[in-house]
Amino acid sequence: MNKHAIYHITEAPFAYGKDLNTLVVRIRTTSRDVKSCTVYYKDRYDWINPFEEKPMKVIAESELFDYFQGEISLKENRYRYYFKLEDKGGKVTYFDERGLSEKELEKKGATAFQYAYLAEGDLYEEEKWLQEAVVYQIFPDRFNNGDSTINPSNISKWGGKVSVNSMFGGDLQGVIDKIQYLKDLGVTLLYLTPIFKSATNHKYNTADYFDIDPQFGTLETAKELVEKCHENGIKIVFDAVFNHSGSDFFAFQDVVEKGEESKYKDWYHIYNFPVDTKGVNYYTFATNVSQMPKFNTNNVGAREYLLRVGEYWVKEIGIDGWRLDVCDEVDHEFWRAFKKVVKAANKEAIIIGEIMHEANSFLKGDELDSIMNYPFKFSMVEFFGYRTLSVEKFNDILAVNRALYMDSITRQLWNLLGSHDTKRFLTECDDYMDRMKLAIGFQFSYIGVPYIYYGDEVGLNGGDDPQCRKCMIWDEKKQNKELLDFYKKMINIRKENQTLVYGDYNTIYCKDNVLIFERTFESNNIIIAVNNNKEAHTISLDIKGSYEELLTLEKISIERSINLKPMGIEILRKI
Repeated sequence: MNKHAIYHITEAPFAYGKDLNTLVVRIRTTSRDVKSCTVYYKDRYDWINPFEEKPMKVIAESELFDYFQGEISLKENRYRYYFKLEDKGGKVTYFDERGLSEKELEKKGATAFQYAYLAEGDLYEEEKWLQEAVVYQIFPDRFNNGDSTINPSNISKWGGKVSVNSMFGGDLQGVIDKIQYLKDLGVTLLYLTPIFKSATNHKYNTADYFDIDPQFGTLETAKELVEKCHENGIKIVFDAVFNHSGSDFFAFQDVVEKGEESKYKDWYHIYNFPVDTKGVNYYTFATNVSQMPKFNTNNVGAREYLLRVGEYWVKEIGIDGWRLDVCDEVDHEFWRAFKKVVKAANKEAIIIGEIMHEANSFLKGDELDSIMNYPFKFSMVEFFGYRTLSVEKFNDILAVNRALYMDSITRQLWNLLGSHDTKRFLTECDDYMDRMKLAIGFQFSYIGVPYIYYGDEVGLNGGDDPQCRKCMIWDEKKQNKELLDFYKKMINIRKENQTLVYGDYNTIYCKDNVLIFERTFESNNIIIAVNNNKEAHTISLDIKGSYEELLTLEKISIERSINLKPMGIEILRKI
């Protein structure tokens, strides 16, 4: 047994409350090294009775590590526990807060891990509606022009060539006009990139956080959009940047004008005065982006202003939450305060962060509800798109990704294939439709929230920014009907099968570019078999029974093997 790899601490995701009566405990071991793991537990003040025991199960297997997990319950919600690990040779090791030992703890063993009290205030309240959602991202200027009277003066022809500074006239009325389209597609959560006043097409350099940009509409238009979405069973989140403002934001302009005499000088990180927007003598987003000066969120005035923004739009027009740009460059204290303000305005509002890497420190329950799951996206591109990643490595990356977070958070991760910051997924598939459809089938069967970037569903392609921000295709003759129908089918399958939302994940087979996994929820079981090969494959498995293939609705009997078509996916519900 490789003892160096064994790891557990008494905080999420290794120990956390699932509910008031259940403590989830997780332990890491070397990959395929430990045959079984058992958690021994009892009340931390019980010095008389023996420890209770519960077998743990493997929830994730990566190239380096296995992760065992178990759920334990005690009446008084205060826990003392330790682990028993047995390797494949039968050797037993015990693990408590002192470390490893070959001796089992006695009844009065005081060196067990302690989870002193499972308090209600420490519980993370998962958002079931988010876990059940289908997200659709819109870049407003490129989605639909619904009000030509507010077109910007430098507007380009719809569907024309895209440049960094292009304006095409998409607006909020255009989104309102297409709500029925979104509803028919199956969208339940709409995410708009920034719509606040700004000089650019992307609006990530905000000039006024309390005003809708006139090229998109008015406050009344925004209110109508939210109301229409809600009437049609669609929730909506806005995008905001609290890492930096635009250089034309009132506070920064005051600093430019008044220098050290400005009462807003400490809202930013100014190196010296006067402010030089050409020499950029102040901290900005990325590297010397003069139009995006970075906020000092440790400043009371700046912090209170931004918190009012977060509260205002939830209260004023009833948005259902926020997507937060560059949020991993903002301090944790700010996001804790932000969550309190937003949740006070609407308990069910969600807070989603743009974090492109591991984000556990933001996802312990007191800051964000989820992130855009870019590790998922990047692995999908390499496995299905470029086909440069082995199925073993693909499975490994996803296993690590699942093991990073509490189970409820994993079910809430936004599993995107593309966004306004990346190449279109169809382009990354070299425009091969079979690769695209295979990836979509996997995306909607996997654990987490499926996410559609506008236009992907009708075959919109495009390279790096700005080519990934082309105008939406509304001419039905130019839309890819096959792809659109497949999206609708996968969305419907997910909505009709809660197992694909709430089910546990387990890899059954991972070899030769074939991945077979199962989702299990209560007494329901669905097997998903993905063949990322140009040839048919027959896979032998220790599985027997009657199943319904959910894409074709065909009833089939499995007798220890599954036949997979080239570049095919089978979604098999046990009946």
